[in-house]
Amino acid sequence: MVSRKQKKAWRYVEEGGLLKLKSYLRKHKDIDVNFTQGKRQRSPLHLACSQGDDGILRLLLKHGADPLQRARDGNTPLHLAAKRALKYGKRDYDDLVVPLRKHCPAALDTPNKAGVTPLDLLQGIRFGQNGGEGGYSPQPADPEREWREKLFGECQDEFFETFGQYDDDFLRDDEDEEDFGDWAERIRREYGAKQHARAQREASNSHSKKRKQKEEPEEEERRRRELNARLEKEHQEYLQRAKRKEEETRHGKKKRYEERCAETFRSSVSSGAETSGLLGYDDIPWPAPRGSLDEMLAVVLHGVDRSDVPSFRKLLRKQQALWHPDKFAQRCGGRLQERDRQKILDTVTALSQELNRLAQSLR
Repeated sequence: MVSRKQKKAWRYVEEGGLLKLKSYLRKHKDIDVNFTQGKRQRSPLHLACSQGDDGILRLLLKHGADPLQRARDGNTPLHLAAKRALKYGKRDYDDLVVPLRKHCPAALDTPNKAGVTPLDLLQGIRFGQNGGEGGYSPQPADPEREWREKLFGECQDEFFETFGQYDDDFLRDDEDEEDFGDWAERIRREYGAKQHARAQREASNSHSKKRKQKEEPEEEERRRRELNARLEKEHQEYLQRAKRKEEETRHGKKKRYEERCAETFRSSVSSGAETSGLLGYDDIPWPAPRGSLDEMLAVVLHGVDRSDVPSFRKLLRKQQALWHPDKFAQRCGGRLQERDRQKILDTVTALSQELNRLAQSLR
């Protein structure tokens, strides 16, 4: 049976809360992360792979997550990682498949109930220079490109190993995690400081070699400029990758919200209270579980161009109908748990009022 602590850890994985999950596992070291949840009987490691969250994947592996654990269909986390790599390309392959394969090589040959192994899924996969799938064609050796890839890989490994090492011990589990932009800026500063120190060491070594070999000052200056240009380029690539990650996280929250709405409200219409079970506060498909009204609206309105007034008004009408207190009571009123009933209805009313306010502002 899943404990209360395990349910909380699952929620952090589902929300992509890397900082909260890291703090929570550090304070509750007795949590076994190899539990399963839901009808699919997936573990937190399965969920991290299906969402493409490499940071949480590495954290779970560090805390003893089992790469060989099977879901209801027999799939291991590496099966799901391989499917994402086939769908989205080289970046998901590097972020998900490589760490799992390195941590547990035996997972490559583990079949699911259909007899398919991750190695079968990845058989013959090749990636072109743009990171997508494509035919493989040998490329001439490029020492400069190999040097950049090696440096970036070392920095990424170092980041995941030391991430959160100096977090304050008094960090609370339920505090709001820092904004993604602030987090990316902090990591950029730490990364820049390390690269600056490395550049200084390389510059010092180059200066010593220069004096020994009697090199000209112009040559030393040229090397420094090339080094600074490489570091700046790598920094820009890192920021672009962080931006893509943020967009994928927001898109994933919106998709999970829509899926939960469809599942919960469809079952409310098609089944009676005797067969569909009672609904607590956490069972309601809120746009942002445990989030504020502003966070819920941000998920609901994600991906909609507010300048396109007809489309924006159409979305608001759909959401107003979904969260109208009277209609919500007709769909789910008979299934609400008594201890959470008032809290649920108050939240539905507040969310409906915010949607109505937005709709009135368009008139």
